[in-house]
Amino acid sequence: SLNHNYLTAKPFPHCIIDNLLNPELLNEITKEFLIKNGNYTDFNNPNEKKIALNDWKQFGPTTKKIIKYLNGQPFVDFLEKLTGIENLISDNNLEGGGLHQINRGGYLKIHADFNKHSLLNLDRRLNVLIYLNKNWQSEWGGDFEMWSKDVKSCIKKVSPIFNRTVIFSTTDFSYHGHPNPLMCPEGFSRKSIALYYFTHGRPSDEVQEGLEYHSTLFVKRKISKQDRSMSIYNFKKKLKFKSIIKLLLPAKYVDIITGIRRGKK
Repeated sequence: SLNHNYLTAKPFPHCIIDNLLNPELLNEITKEFLIKNGNYTDFNNPNEKKIALNDWKQFGPTTKKIIKYLNGQPFVDFLEKLTGIENLISDNNLEGGGLHQINRGGYLKIHADFNKHSLLNLDRRLNVLIYLNKNWQSEWGGDFEMWSKDVKSCIKKVSPIFNRTVIFSTTDFSYHGHPNPLMCPEGFSRKSIALYYFTHGRPSDEVQEGLEYHSTLFVKRKISKQDRSMSIYNFKKKLKFKSIIKLLLPAKYVDIITGIRRGKK
């Protein structure tokens, strides 16, 4: 029933679903959210200031369970029916995904996402963002913003409140982000789960000519003098056998293999 609304949403196909997941499970994930203590990636440059964690070994048990479910076939089937995108492939490598956290003063400027999986050359088609922020105050900012194709106007803002899920199609023109510095008090942060889904190939009208392989495309908002355009291109990388196996295995086996490998060390 949401398919029509998804396909006709502006400025690009998307939907917002509140209370999609069991709140008790999300409460447990919030308690397990140990990104500051884990082996995280720190992004700190003029276009983004955030931290991210995609290491399965650092996830708590409930976090691992939920991510496995969201990467599993029943949820992928739901996404295919919702979006009309067939043959979606989830990513057990969590490239660019996993747990995301933005602290006070952090931001993510307006951008279009990287369009290829760096290991398997798959096309990135869909994002699923699940917010974990209880008692979020509007004056703190942190809204997820969706911008027009010409980057002249923000078409929609979405508050990152607890158990809100944003699902949207990713193309070279689906400009989005959290561009203004976060104003939450010290000790608070903007937390989310980010998962991406891929296909073999994509429609040609979703690609800018000459940008068949690219990483994140940051763009200047017409209303801001502080934004910087930046495009870093990812060329095809040599495939790593262990990464291919990790991606293709059912998610339930990922932590079993990880446990075996850790036991040998």
